[in-house]
Amino acid sequence: MSAPLRFSAPRIAAALIDLDGTMVDTADDFAAGLNGMLAQIDAEETTREEVMGYVGKGSEHLIRSVLAPRLGAADVQARFDEALAIYQDEYAKINGRYTRLYPDVEAGLAAMREAGLKLACVTNKPHRFAVELLAQYRLSGYFSVVLGGDSTAKKKPDPLPMLTACAQLGVAPETAVAIGDSENDALAGRAAGMATLTVPYGYNHGQSVQQIESDGIVATLLDAANAIAAHNTST
Repeated sequence: MSAPLRFSAPRIAAALIDLDGTMVDTADDFAAGLNGMLAQIDAEETTREEVMGYVGKGSEHLIRSVLAPRLGAADVQARFDEALAIYQDEYAKINGRYTRLYPDVEAGLAAMREAGLKLACVTNKPHRFAVELLAQYRLSGYFSVVLGGDSTAKKKPDPLPMLTACAQLGVAPETAVAIGDSENDALAGRAAGMATLTVPYGYNHGQSVQQIESDGIVATLLDAANAIAAHNTST
């Protein structure tokens, strides 16, 4: 980081961290699950590159986006429920199989915990898949709260998941920071009244991370932890 990050809160008490594209690279899992579904409905397979443009807004958006160029609008609507059910079955078979952990994720989480931060994982991924992934990578113990896209009535970019996580952590939203790879994370965090940090290596719907309006770009979660600790010790 070229300069220390400054947050409006005197002290940051909690971090709400995204999963796909922030802690783990799951694009190949998504592609595999989608291709399992597409094969069953006799549609052309997808690629990692295509999928990366759709990730981050929940399974429903992912399915509709993949089906749209392959089926007519009427067929997408008619076959959506079937496709979603098949996809969820296929994804359950391979969840985590092709996933990799991004660098310094566990080191960053450990540093945040050491600094006394309360941690929540807030993702648009279905809750059961999020819990399974965190367990596979032995990250579950860092999080007091895990919210999936089906845990609240609305998904990010709506602020509801962020506000719910803060309530469950017992912290005021203005003392929390949202960390993610996409505009959805920053929008949700800002709407909830919290600080936002962006990592540069995720998906962001195919758009440049520099276009995201956040309080700063941090190379890794460890850099995020160091920035928060520096702020907390300087105030």
